[in-house]
Amino acid sequence: MSVAQEKTTAEIANSVKDMKEIVALCKRRGFVFPASDIYGGLNGFWDYGPLGVELKNNLRDLWWKWMVTCPPVGPDGQPVDIVGIDSSIIQNPKTWEASGHVGGFSDPMVDCRETKLRYRADHLIAYMPKNGEGNGYAFMENEEEDVIAKRIKNLSGGKSIGNFEATPLVDLPVTAYATIVGPDTKTPGTLTEPKQFNLMFHTFVGATGGDDNKAYLRPETAQGIFLNFKNVLDSSRVRVPFGIAQVGKAFRNEVNPRNFIFRSREFEQMEMEWFCHPSEAKMWRDFWFAERQKFWTAIGLVSENVRMRDHDKDELSHYAKEGLGTADIEYRFPFTAPGFGELEGIAHRCNFDLTQHQKHSGVKMEYTDPMDPKNKFIPDVIEPAAGLTRGVLALLCEAYTPDPNRPSGVYLNLHPALAPKKAAILPLTAKDQHPVIATKLYMDIRNEFAVDLDIKQNIGKRYARQDEIGTPYCFTIDDQTVADQTVTVRERNTMSQERIGLDHVAEYLRKNIRSV
Repeated sequence: MSVAQEKTTAEIANSVKDMKEIVALCKRRGFVFPASDIYGGLNGFWDYGPLGVELKNNLRDLWWKWMVTCPPVGPDGQPVDIVGIDSSIIQNPKTWEASGHVGGFSDPMVDCRETKLRYRADHLIAYMPKNGEGNGYAFMENEEEDVIAKRIKNLSGGKSIGNFEATPLVDLPVTAYATIVGPDTKTPGTLTEPKQFNLMFHTFVGATGGDDNKAYLRPETAQGIFLNFKNVLDSSRVRVPFGIAQVGKAFRNEVNPRNFIFRSREFEQMEMEWFCHPSEAKMWRDFWFAERQKFWTAIGLVSENVRMRDHDKDELSHYAKEGLGTADIEYRFPFTAPGFGELEGIAHRCNFDLTQHQKHSGVKMEYTDPMDPKNKFIPDVIEPAAGLTRGVLALLCEAYTPDPNRPSGVYLNLHPALAPKKAAILPLTAKDQHPVIATKLYMDIRNEFAVDLDIKQNIGKRYARQDEIGTPYCFTIDDQTVADQTVTVRERNTMSQERIGLDHVAEYLRKNIRSV
């Protein structure tokens, strides 16, 4: 049993960080802003500020390094072969018919006739009276128990939560809906029957509208890889087994985007499709599950908030039902605690996608072994697919560390390789030689490291700012620097200080800003 499983619910609750404080820090310090904020925002869309885009790019670049430029060593002791692509966000609409997204990429939705709000039926939990008398009450999944208890008591005439039994709304007969009070109303019977709602955004290509010109924003980056399977084979010196990687934006018209950047309508994915012989699918599935765990551990997700889990049979995607299934790397976000939310999935897609595109396009997707031309097969696919923006959120949540012993009250314990700024150059005062020396040091090392030259405010406030944005090291220039050419180095996590030579700063950073 893992440490996370051994901890009690109460212990977990006491250790959960405040999501509102994390969101506030993200906006205050320039990590994440609501999109079109001056107009009141747009639900499900977010902008990444000066520090947020640096953190996101650092995570993206590390993933690309691990997967493409410096891929892991395979079971045979040799580096595996992975190439990258960047496919179009809008593809021929037949792509999404073949993949099953046009006909099957849907969620069951219920509408509230009174409030005009829409909910995913499979995300609603109905609390029904155990004695079968009176109204039931619907809540969003993961709603806090004290909120549920308070609302039930207020609406039911004082009955406690113990008088009710929780059941997923989709498991109840539609006839029961007449007695259920929706999440944002006080009136029973306002929820409609569930209907399927397709999650793809559509647009029109060309000067005229209409179904003939209808296209879709991609809901995943994977299909662009499958469409280019033959192109990559024909233009690159790759042979099965090999992988194709891609980082890019995807779009899903989520009915209830929520939990900050965890579930949004525009997001970024980091996906790799690994093409292999069907007989080796299990070996490669296990290999990639282990490798992807190593990645998240290496960049800082090493606490009990991370777990690895195989999907249950009722969770399997349509392409995985005949295969090895999917295993998830999950993170305990503050809004999912004590439960977990998906960070990355490692799925066995079988040969579903290539077979479907072969069928719909008429283009052969068979692979011919160059060492044995008689050996032709459609490869199976193992897919490690991670959310880039979810990864950013997990890193922020994990790094957020309250500390009442420092002026900021908090610091971000980001791995130095991921920190938006690797160091800050801080002249003690804004006069005499302090800013002159600081500026020269900044100019000397900025080509090699992302550093911040911060001259204004008192030194305590500047330390506090650097703590809040996760800067690992601060170099302070003072009168002693003028006298003996040494600077004070302050380490973020421990706040310990030491003096080193001014000409040793770059070397110090090379040694401590290690890659992963």
